[in-house]
Amino acid sequence: MSAPGVVADRPFHLSGNYAPVFEEVTAHDLPVEGGIPPELRGRYLRNGPNPKDGASPHWFLGDGMIHGVELDGGRARWYRNRWVRSRTFTENAQMVSPTGDVDLTAGIANTHVVGHAGRIFALVEIAFPTELTRDLETIGPYDFDGRLRTPMTAHPKICPRSGEMHFFGYSFMPPFLTYHCVDPGGVLVKSEVIDVRGPTMIHDFAITDCHVVFMDLPVCFDLARAEAGTMPYRWDDDYGARLGIMPRGGASGDVRWFEIEPCYVFHPLNAYDADDGRIVVDVARYPSLWRDSTAAFEPACLHRWSVDPGDGRVTETALDDLAIEFPRVDERRVGTRHRYGYAACNREGVGAEMRSLVKYDLSTRRSELHDFGAGRVPGEGVFVPAAAHAGEDEGWVMTYVYDHGRDGSDFVVLDASNFSGKPVATVRLPQRVPYGFHGSWIAD
Repeated sequence: MSAPGVVADRPFHLSGNYAPVFEEVTAHDLPVEGGIPPELRGRYLRNGPNPKDGASPHWFLGDGMIHGVELDGGRARWYRNRWVRSRTFTENAQMVSPTGDVDLTAGIANTHVVGHAGRIFALVEIAFPTELTRDLETIGPYDFDGRLRTPMTAHPKICPRSGEMHFFGYSFMPPFLTYHCVDPGGVLVKSEVIDVRGPTMIHDFAITDCHVVFMDLPVCFDLARAEAGTMPYRWDDDYGARLGIMPRGGASGDVRWFEIEPCYVFHPLNAYDADDGRIVVDVARYPSLWRDSTAAFEPACLHRWSVDPGDGRVTETALDDLAIEFPRVDERRVGTRHRYGYAACNREGVGAEMRSLVKYDLSTRRSELHDFGAGRVPGEGVFVPAAAHAGEDEGWVMTYVYDHGRDGSDFVVLDASNFSGKPVATVRLPQRVPYGFHGSWIAD
């Protein structure tokens, strides 16, 4: 699959709405079509690659930029975008020195942005997190008071019941995988090396109320690609694929490994402990990744792994045939049984832009699409509940939407319980928001 938007002599990730913007903008009291729910008080922040010099060797390798909208009192109070001024951005610092030393304070911080224990972090999986202010200014690398000695994944999981933040770091040098846990107050209280067979790209993971789920999949570090300055991972037919299940609070020796069919997963939707003892993991599954080219992506579809610790087997089930990415769940359901999930999708097949968002009802095995219309392309959809104890789809789904017709972008709020209906609110933004990766709603 070749990604859409290729312009003559330019790769897709520097063309069309993948191309970077170069102005940092602050705009107040934005125009709104419809009405912003007054319950929404906070900021929607989204991260993505935006190379400061206009070029990068791969979409995943551009400098990080945060785009944010603040909502309060039924108003869109501001939009602003800011580069994450990591040491790589300001000093051209390199993660690996010519002598082979690794500098975890260097990194492009372009993948996700999350809040925990009163701090906001811009994340990339090869370095320490970069702390930001509420107004998106960069504070600097954060190492949890010296306790963090590995990179931090771009996909930490915050347990809605304990308030703990679970994450891991992976590396192309031993130790290849280390699991961490941060308490609700922001103190790193546990670090545990997990034994794996080699240096693979472990982008994400999952937690349940009782377990941590690691994915050891066959996209492996390639030194020659690293030395060439491009995406340093490739598909390896000989590596195999497996899931590691560790009890929460456990150690490497407690991990049980379960073989699965070779595949790749960037992002799980969620995982939970079933009543019969199985561990259920819903994922956006690629049949393979980067077998021939790191610019090529086969479509990923929603699948379910059911891990039976009793007989040591994993049952894999395809839940849908839509091409999807960026699956998200109500954050209050992380680690427990979920009914609903959301993802960006397309119906046109390989090479098409993700023109819709899909809402999955996994109890009825039905789905509902919100099509934004011709030439309008959404990003990841983030669910925000209407209140702390509201129903699982009682709230809103928010995203940035690019409009090809005017070469501009909107911030759009959908009613999660009337998903295919007219947007609740559309906020006209003062500049184009390039396609990016992941974001969060950070409530006041």
